[in-house]
Amino acid sequence: MYARLLPDPDGSILLLGPRGTGKSTWIQSRLPRAHTYDLLDTSESIRLNRDPGALFDELRGLEPGSWVVIDEIQKAPALLDQVHRLMESLKLRFVLSGSSARKLRRGGTNLLAGRAVTTELFPLVSAELGDDFDLQRTLSFGGLPMAIANPAPGDYLRSYAETYLDQEIRAEALTRNFAGFARFLEVAARHNGQATNVSAIARDAGVARSSVQNHFDLLIDTLIGYWLPPWKLKAANKQVRHSKFYLFDCGVARALAGRLPYPVGDEERGSLLETLILGEMRAHLAYSGLRYPLHFWRDHNGAEVDVLTETAAGYVAVEIKASRRWERRFNRGLHKVRTHLGSAKTRCFGVYLGERETLIDDVRILPAPSFLKLLWGGGMFD
Repeated sequence: MYARLLPDPDGSILLLGPRGTGKSTWIQSRLPRAHTYDLLDTSESIRLNRDPGALFDELRGLEPGSWVVIDEIQKAPALLDQVHRLMESLKLRFVLSGSSARKLRRGGTNLLAGRAVTTELFPLVSAELGDDFDLQRTLSFGGLPMAIANPAPGDYLRSYAETYLDQEIRAEALTRNFAGFARFLEVAARHNGQATNVSAIARDAGVARSSVQNHFDLLIDTLIGYWLPPWKLKAANKQVRHSKFYLFDCGVARALAGRLPYPVGDEERGSLLETLILGEMRAHLAYSGLRYPLHFWRDHNGAEVDVLTETAAGYVAVEIKASRRWERRFNRGLHKVRTHLGSAKTRCFGVYLGERETLIDDVRILPAPSFLKLLWGGGMFD
């Protein structure tokens, strides 16, 4: 088992993350003596949904400061009122884990008024894997713990995709058109990392255009994907305004797109490398508590920067290319962004699949593994 970089909780937390990222394992390793409720146990979920007040009755005898774990809290969102009551009156501390924020948000439930810090758990990152990190394997099969441990990761990931559809979508009745959503999911996975073309996705999936945004909302709410919004340079005109959609893991993206039986091809390698780099940047910012928002930038002339963020010290711009050679033309978007934002306070990086680190026009060019070591070594966002 790999040591996770998510810090130990000081107080109550709402721990969110897609299924399979290792939330339960992390909780058990950090809080082995906590009083635990597992709402994946159907009988337990039914019991507490029927009588949420039973939670208070069962925990009222614990000492102040005791830890309580409620796994898959979205299965019984009404419990949050009782959790709030127990925090206030008995000073208990909670870890509330979940793989979906949909029911928590849409049920109008008590979200604890800031008394629990929202925390995310990501797939295993390169810094957690250490010497076991294999770039090509991660691009093919991702970083879910069971995909890494399993000698047949493709079989596990296919099962993961089927379980997501059956347990998160069908069982929870999150959409009336299940067959249409399943078709949409494959098409959306094939558009991973691209600016969203709603009409094209609707046409390819055979669903109504009005349904596409709702389906994307489902992916966001169940933590399978996220939007990367465009950065708007105040001095620039005619910029791309549509967000790009990314799935949270390379292996899951390939499973949902039906690409697992094949080697990673040229047509998908670029988006997979972006998925990997963005995922590690998101994880680093979350685990370090920095939480700077990430963006991309592109103008209508084709100049682009894959990742752009503002930090306390300035800006960080990253261009990602699934190429074994870095060409000077790859720096075009970085130069434009640096001109708009100021060269003195904009650090530019190029990430590629080559083997040598170099400096081209004040852009630091790094092989992907070297960039990840720099990222987790600290200092990139200082």
